[in-house]
Amino acid sequence: MPLVTTASMIDAAPAGVCAFNVITLEHAEAIVLAAERTGIPVILQVSENAVRFRLGRLRPIAVAAGALAADASVPVALHLDHVTDDGLLREAADAGFGSVMYDASRAPYELNVARTRAAAEWAHGRGLWLEAELGEVGGKEGAHAPGVRTDPGEAAAFVAATGVDALAVAVGSSHAMTSREARLDHGLIAALREAVAVPLVLHGSSGVPDDELRRAVAAGMKKINIGTALNVAFTAAVDGSRHPGADPRPRLAAARDAMADAAAHLLTTVSGAARPAPAVITRRG
Repeated sequence: MPLVTTASMIDAAPAGVCAFNVITLEHAEAIVLAAERTGIPVILQVSENAVRFRLGRLRPIAVAAGALAADASVPVALHLDHVTDDGLLREAADAGFGSVMYDASRAPYELNVARTRAAAEWAHGRGLWLEAELGEVGGKEGAHAPGVRTDPGEAAAFVAATGVDALAVAVGSSHAMTSREARLDHGLIAALREAVAVPLVLHGSSGVPDDELRRAVAAGMKKINIGTALNVAFTAAVDGSRHPGADPRPRLAAARDAMADAAAHLLTTVSGAARPAPAVITRRG
């Protein structure tokens, strides 16, 4: 079916929406396979880091993800994540993305506001939904960063000053966690939901256990970003492959299947849907 926008998907979702990071074609295939298997809409998101890994070229991975989305039997949206480069931001609309997360969170507050407001104005002029971040989410070192939290009053003021469409907040999760042991501040999530009129986004969700994710969605989190969980499944499948020889395809197929299983589990956890019987998906080609 045709690509849908992130905005329309989130508006229509009765609970949370999963946004999975895409690095390789196998990531995108696995995510769409999981969405078709469960019947749950999904967001494919490409980060600035992934673009850098793809030799700085956004369009090839965007075209591939868009083609998979167009062939999918469930709604799929495209999102460009953690953009700090204004040049990359300006590639988003022409590359088929419906939304962008513009990340000026490491700048001082007033500069974050000014840069994010300018990004939002540019994005809205081209029909793009813009997410931003206030209060840096725990970093790549994997620390929970217990002292970093988003203040509800500051969050409300930031949204009003910038005109963003969604806000990523710091409530206890951390990027790049390989173990699922994060504990979220659910009282803070509820307070943020009360204070902020736009959807809340949880980054670093791979380190959050299922019950914590369910509680976060119930408290008001709407978009749940997941990356590392798929990479863990990918790497484990490739490292554990028993296929001999130089042909990478058996290993990549195993990695794709493992990521699809992980994504299907998280889709059902976040959406609140009961896991249906697996659909029979015919691989094209």
